Amino acid sequence: MSALRRNFRYLLPLVGLFAAVGCQNKSAAPPAGAGMQAMPVQTVAVTMAPVPQGSEYVATIKSRRSATMQPQVDGRLTEIKVASGDHVKSGQVLMSIDPLHQQASVDSAQATERQKKAVFDYNTSEIDRQKKLFEAGIISRDIYEQAEQAYGNSKADYESAVASRKTQDEQLAYYTVRAPFDGVIGDIPVHMGDYVSSTTILTTVDENKDLEAYIYVPTERAGQVKMGLPVDLLDTGGNLLEKTKIDFISPQVDSTLQGILAKAPVHASPQILRNAQLVKAKVIWSTSSMAVVPVLAVTRQGGQSFVFVAHEQGGHWMAQQTAVTLGDTVGNSYAIQSGLQAGDKVIVSSTQFLVNGMPVMPLGAQS
Repeated sequence: MSALRRNFRYLLPLVGLFAAVGCQNKSAAPPAGAGMQAMPVQTVAVTMAPVPQGSEYVATIKSRRSATMQPQVDGRLTEIKVASGDHVKSGQVLMSIDPLHQQASVDSAQATERQKKAVFDYNTSEIDRQKKLFEAGIISRDIYEQAEQAYGNSKADYESAVASRKTQDEQLAYYTVRAPFDGVIGDIPVHMGDYVSSTTILTTVDENKDLEAYIYVPTERAGQVKMGLPVDLLDTGGNLLEKTKIDFISPQVDSTLQGILAKAPVHASPQILRNAQLVKAKVIWSTSSMAVVPVLAVTRQGGQSFVFVAHEQGGHWMAQQTAVTLGDTVGNSYAIQSGLQAGDKVIVSSTQFLVNGMPVMPLGAQS
């Protein structure tokens, strides 16, 4: 037991010595990053640029000349002379409906007209003959007046028959469906042999020019909508299709959509925009000067957007992670609503390798 106590007495000074050496090494440790080599990076100075402030809405492209073809008579389709996508001329025959019953009515009306004309022609010659006999004193006034009455009645009957025959001819024309103007045939949902009526949609004819974008602006923006406001038409990917301006504002609010209809002319080719196509319409309310940075400079983490700013401290440069609030895209850049100032050096290369406080070497700068 006494030997153990003697050994313990000798070990205590050694333990204290080792502890003192450890504390000295810990206190003498170099600062984090002091030994790291600075990463070369490219930077771009933040600049101010005019950025349009707008709102996006869904717009419908409509043609000023677009017709839905529906028959004006009932019957069975006997002929379809066009196919979807065909280009047709005004008056071109599109479809035919069985006219057999109506053709019988036309034939009857023509026969009646010929009969009435024969009677009218006879009374026309007869009135001339009766007039001469009356003037010669051969017949009485009573007989002459009867001839005049017969002439008048036959004339009225003939004119009525002509009008009836024309009406039947016009009705017969309805059995042939023609294009109302030059255009392109849309979908044809009917088939030969189908029975159609005035409620049946046969097809559509669209003149794919003189297009307009129909934009419904919420009523809370009513005070901002005005003639001449710029509008950017975008596809579903956000790519610009055409720049235009509002040229019509409805004086009434649409009760269904609770919006105000605004129209803007469209001049894009049929290969880009077509009738009834849905696009995005960005209405530009104003333009203001904002900081802009390249898209490549922006990183995202946990739903927050960041950029790395090259910050100089004590003659050395380091990457400072800075939270930013993004605005709209302007070409290949983001508008920055907050977080940056003009002149800040934003790092645009190797951002995936950077961490906050990491030493960097902006190309062209001295460390």
